[in-house]
Amino acid sequence: MKRRSYLDYNATAPLRPAVRDAMVESLDLCGNPSSIHSEGREARAAVEKARAQVADLVGVEPNQVVFTSGGSEANALAMSLRRRGENPAAFVSAIEHPSVLSCGGDEPAILPVTEMGVLDLEALAKLASEAHLEEEAPPLFSVMTANNETGVLQPVAEAARVVHEAGGLLHTDAVQAAGKIKLDFAELGADMMSLSAHKIGGPKGIGALILREGIKIEPMITGGAQETRRRAGTENVAAIVGFGVAAELAAEALLDDTVRRLKARLEEEALAAVPEAVVFGSEVERLPNTLCFAVPGTKAETLVIGLDLGGVAVSSGSACSSGKVERSHVLEAMGVKPQLAEGAIRVSLGWDTEESDVERFLSAWTALVKRQQAPAEAAA
Repeated sequence: MKRRSYLDYNATAPLRPAVRDAMVESLDLCGNPSSIHSEGREARAAVEKARAQVADLVGVEPNQVVFTSGGSEANALAMSLRRRGENPAAFVSAIEHPSVLSCGGDEPAILPVTEMGVLDLEALAKLASEAHLEEEAPPLFSVMTANNETGVLQPVAEAARVVHEAGGLLHTDAVQAAGKIKLDFAELGADMMSLSAHKIGGPKGIGALILREGIKIEPMITGGAQETRRRAGTENVAAIVGFGVAAELAAEALLDDTVRRLKARLEEEALAAVPEAVVFGSEVERLPNTLCFAVPGTKAETLVIGLDLGGVAVSSGSACSSGKVERSHVLEAMGVKPQLAEGAIRVSLGWDTEESDVERFLSAWTALVKRQQAPAEAAA
């Protein structure tokens, strides 16, 4: 039986064994993928195989995949369209990842969300029509596919139709959605999509930007012709190979409902133990692996530390801000009161989650809740 239970997959997923094996084997490829000799061609073949595997995960052609150092760079590369001479207007949803919210150029306009954390399409349509009238360059919009904190799915396809009618471009950050729900780039209608390997059981430090045919981007990193002049630098062959294998395994895992079933059990029994707990995004469609909730009057740090001592790893928010004591901008955008938002924790399951992990969580959770309730009951 596992010594601990890791339930923080939205921060990063454990490396899949098959990915590790493929990466170790690829370390023997000594050639530079840009070299034309046999060793170089062998390394190039490994990179292009992985490119095809990543492309298959989201239903695109391999030439639409640009490898990056991760999801944040992919987001930055997409949003770098703002740095062109025409400096088009940018509109981003209020719940985006910080790498999108902090995009270059002037501060982006913020697209509001509902109290359930779903993009307000009416507000989007209004802002898009105004942007079309005021800007010569195509306005740039960014709407994530699924939120990393709440797991709430966003109406990307509907947003794409609105944006395109206004003559704009749409980028979607699909880092959290990949491998958890079926993604079809064409069906979503986006012009650009960001992905990251370590969220699907691949290595850290490798991601990709998917581009619609005809979309041209200017490289942020220059100095070489790699990635068809869209991102310079010798390719990280081992990481790319790992990304490819992880993408293939993630696609296969979509046919399995184990994670969905385990998460449903965890949510039902955890809330039964604490009926006053509030689930964020409870009335809309969420990722099948994610639960974000809070217990009124209880700090998130208390819950995270208590569960950690009980052998369970969860998060008090996105990993990118876990070292800071600050309110979640996602919950703030949803109108959640500060006192409640301060108690929010996120539980996220993944490819290696088992029944025993759910049972350990429920055991640790029940014990923690009883300890928290004991002083109040004694005072009464």
